[in-house]
Amino acid sequence: MSRRILQGVVVSDAGDKTVVVRVERRVMHPIYKKFIRQSKKYAAHDEQNRWHVGDTVRIEESRPISKRKHWVVLGGPEESSARRSAADKGQGAADERQGAADQGHGAEALESAGGAA
Repeated sequence: MSRRILQGVVVSDAGDKTVVVRVERRVMHPIYKKFIRQSKKYAAHDEQNRWHVGDTVRIEESRPISKRKHWVVLGGPEESSARRSAADKGQGAADERQGAADQGHGAEALESAGGAA
């Protein structure tokens, strides 16, 4: 059975190695057919006390850790985008080096062509 993964906002980080995450979902009202927002708070385990109030995090269902803590913080969505951007920056640096090498060859070709003419 797969574990559920939810995304929410940290609303409290007062506990040691624990954060409280508010997860919102949109539900259609059965009579009025209007979408309403419902929220629920989950206590999640944060081993390094890394997440603070206002951070958006992803939490995963886990074994019971304490009386009311059954979730573990996986990380934030900005982590995956930060990894991607770091990889893109590394690729961009390689592209710049390649471009500089290409320009260098072009300059040598121009000098040799200019010298021969």
